[in-house]
Amino acid sequence: MYVPDVERWNHNVEYHSLLVTAIAGAKDVLDVGCGEGMLARRIRRTGAEVTGIDPDARSIELAREQSAEGDITYLQADFLEYPFEPESFDGIVSIAALHHMDSTRALTRMRELLRPGGTLAIIGMARNDFPADLPWEAAALLTSFKDRLFRAQWAHPSPIVWPPPETYAEMRRTATTLLPGVRYRRHLLWRYSLVWTKPNPTAPQA
Repeated sequence: MYVPDVERWNHNVEYHSLLVTAIAGAKDVLDVGCGEGMLARRIRRTGAEVTGIDPDARSIELAREQSAEGDITYLQADFLEYPFEPESFDGIVSIAALHHMDSTRALTRMRELLRPGGTLAIIGMARNDFPADLPWEAAALLTSFKDRLFRAQWAHPSPIVWPPPETYAEMRRTATTLLPGVRYRRHLLWRYSLVWTKPNPTAPQA
């Protein structure tokens, strides 16, 4: 059954606002692993030009059906192989998609496609490392239970990969190595965020 965007909620939708805020002001935005385009449509409403890419044919079909014709460019393709020109975007977002790819290759590719001064914002999923992550797991279960008392969870139609291949600690190390100065934050609902602005050597110095 079709559910309007404004009525949808799940653990990914919970963090859409974080990504939209992180890339505020971007004019050309790439949504990696766009699924059926809910985040892409929200970013488009800010006035940015948006390209969504996803390898899943059904997801792209649904994205096109739910967007005005020609409003957003949707590509059914492998992000790691699609021939984008380097530095094509001043904003790149991705939600719950990085663990579907080789993270080192994907982050390196995103870094290459981002213009100097542009921002990369990711919500990712990783694997707990027990017993160290037991407090996080307990907090996530309690928060999720509370949320579900008041909100119905929308089940997205995109393919699922579980469990993620890397732990939270491993993802933090990878991101820190590839994106110097990246802001890593762990979130309650089994997610982490990465926000990184590509250095711009031509920008005026304070």
